[in-house]
Amino acid sequence: MATFLHRVGRFAFRRRRLVVLLWALVLGLVGAAAVGGSGPTSSAITLPGTEAQRAMDLLADKFPAANADGATARVVLRAPDGERIGDAGNRDAVAATLAEVEKSSPDIVRVTDPLAAEAVSADGTTAYAQVTYASADTELTEGDHRGLADALESGRDHGLTVEASGNALAPPEVSHTAEAIGFALAAVILLITFGSLTAAGLPLLTAVAGVGISLAAIAALSGPLGLNSTTPALATMLGIAVGIDYALFIVSRYRTERADGHDAREAAARANGTAGSAVVFAGLTVVIALAGLAVVNLPILTSMGLAAAGAVVVAVLVATTLVPALLGFAGERVGAPRPRRRAAAAARSGRPGLAQRWISAVLRRPAAVLLLAVTALGVIALPAAKLELGLPDDGSKAASSTQRKAYDMLAQSFGPGFNGPLTVTVDHRDPAAAGEGAKALGSALAESRGPAAVSPASFNQAGDTAIITVVPKGAPDSDATKSLVDEIRSLSRDIESQTGARTLVTGTTALNLDISDKFSAAILPYLALVVGLAVLLLILVFRSVLVPVKAALGFLLSVLASLGALVAVFQWGWFKDLVGLEQTGPVMSLMPILMVGIVFGLAMDYQVFLVTRMREAYVHGADARTAIESGFRHNSTVVTVAALIMISVFAGFVGSADSMIKSLGFGLAVAVALDAFVVRMTIVPAALALLGRRAWSLPGWIDRILPNVDIEGEKLTRHAPTAPGATGPDPVGTGDTSR
Repeated sequence: MATFLHRVGRFAFRRRRLVVLLWALVLGLVGAAAVGGSGPTSSAITLPGTEAQRAMDLLADKFPAANADGATARVVLRAPDGERIGDAGNRDAVAATLAEVEKSSPDIVRVTDPLAAEAVSADGTTAYAQVTYASADTELTEGDHRGLADALESGRDHGLTVEASGNALAPPEVSHTAEAIGFALAAVILLITFGSLTAAGLPLLTAVAGVGISLAAIAALSGPLGLNSTTPALATMLGIAVGIDYALFIVSRYRTERADGHDAREAAARANGTAGSAVVFAGLTVVIALAGLAVVNLPILTSMGLAAAGAVVVAVLVATTLVPALLGFAGERVGAPRPRRRAAAAARSGRPGLAQRWISAVLRRPAAVLLLAVTALGVIALPAAKLELGLPDDGSKAASSTQRKAYDMLAQSFGPGFNGPLTVTVDHRDPAAAGEGAKALGSALAESRGPAAVSPASFNQAGDTAIITVVPKGAPDSDATKSLVDEIRSLSRDIESQTGARTLVTGTTALNLDISDKFSAAILPYLALVVGLAVLLLILVFRSVLVPVKAALGFLLSVLASLGALVAVFQWGWFKDLVGLEQTGPVMSLMPILMVGIVFGLAMDYQVFLVTRMREAYVHGADARTAIESGFRHNSTVVTVAALIMISVFAGFVGSADSMIKSLGFGLAVAVALDAFVVRMTIVPAALALLGRRAWSLPGWIDRILPNVDIEGEKLTRHAPTAPGATGPDPVGTGDTSR
């Protein structure tokens, strides 16, 4: 691997204009495809294989007139204090407001009259109207959204309190402030680290190029593949972070090689052969973790994982080809530290640096350090035991939004369960059996204490499918509502055995239960697949069994601690003002498994970056303890900088208005901080010190069957010249494949 990437690095350096031109061509072609082939994205979450999804599919098939794909809005109207919505003046105001709503878009096919439909609260103060559109929410125009907002405002002008919810409302504006903040912080960190605008700008430039290609590809595929609207967010987040980090690692190694006396071309080739090998294997672990999300069989998770994995692949390719080419253009501006700085560093050599002091403290008492670090992470992870999962609804939106105000008005006037009604379907190919099943279910629910209201069964035209709407007494995320879902599903089994009719339940709470069950069933196979493949990959990289196993255990500590922090802030509300969180609530259902995949990939990044340099020293003759010190001293700074950059990028997304993106940014920032500084730079060297030479041992039978990927660049050390004027075989130019 090192020899191959050395060859790639030297070619890219020598033919730098061609390489840059090819990447520019790729960017142009993908950008053109994005402009010509992009289509509307979807905000819907589907759950293949679950009862709730089967019920939704049945409704779309049996009740086509309901236009399940059409956008909807619910307009909530409340009379002034002390008045009723049915009073003469307020009745006229309601009629005028709804007339404005109906005129707000030519796409509206129906607006219900709340007074005629008896959609009025028991105290007579509040009513709601259902608005149905012909087109899906992704097809509505800015004019449609603006027209609805103006109609709501006209109702307020009539003296009513008017709010609305539903997917017909304008989606939140997409802001790129998060990316800009993270990018700016990364630029400052790089400038401080390198002390050179050119050296600092090179990783930023290549990261922008990689993310641009990735996002253009996602945009081009969004229409044909029906990608979810959240798909680009994760690709952007990871693409920027790993793009900068991978380029940083190669540029840093290039400067080290220049300081050792190699000319620019050889330094770029060696940096690509050694640091580039670490980048390739680190990227592979991230790709494995992200692509493995497909085993959950949840479309939104699969699309996010594959898109982000694609962004990481692009980042690896850019780092190992475009970075060496740009180093050729940069010349001496990205070289070794200036003589004055080297002299100053030499003058300070009598005092150990921060990295040396830290690793010395860790190695002095490795057992105590290991115990203290593991205990600290365990304490941070404790809140994860109280993790509550849920899907986002209007109750989780900002208190200032019209959706949240409408949600609260309905809960106050119609009861907390009104915002999370359960839709129960009863179907059978024989209409008589379907009718008998619906009657039996209605009777059973009437005797139950769980529902606040049960609607009469409504049949389709063929008479073989019925809908019963059940309004729970509790809020959508309450234990009482969950128990009601379980009760209905238990009743359905009895009804099916008696009448043959099939009964299915859907709705917010049913979706939450089904998605939780789906994740619970998928988490162990997912962990087994991802961790197993990554451990095998790391055995190949480190030629050790204990090091990969230790890396996987450290990852578990990191992810549990980050989930604990996520629960404490987003569920319990600790320090919520610091992250701009207006509303606490359950953590989004897909967050834990998404974080597991991402954090595992990033954890292995730092494992590869740091420990490959330790193994490199060990392979080149150092004893176990000296190898730990040498590898830590050489790579701790670049790993620290890489971690700070990732933390900055992820923390920038904490400012997002989208609660999912906000929580994901926070969770990943905390996970990177804990994994880089507590696990990889504290627990890992302490554990390696306790293991000694055993850490680098490999059973002979495994050693014989594993290919030697030479990630440490041992062949480069043996065969390549060590100084610009040295002679010796050139592993790049000769074409000798015997090595």
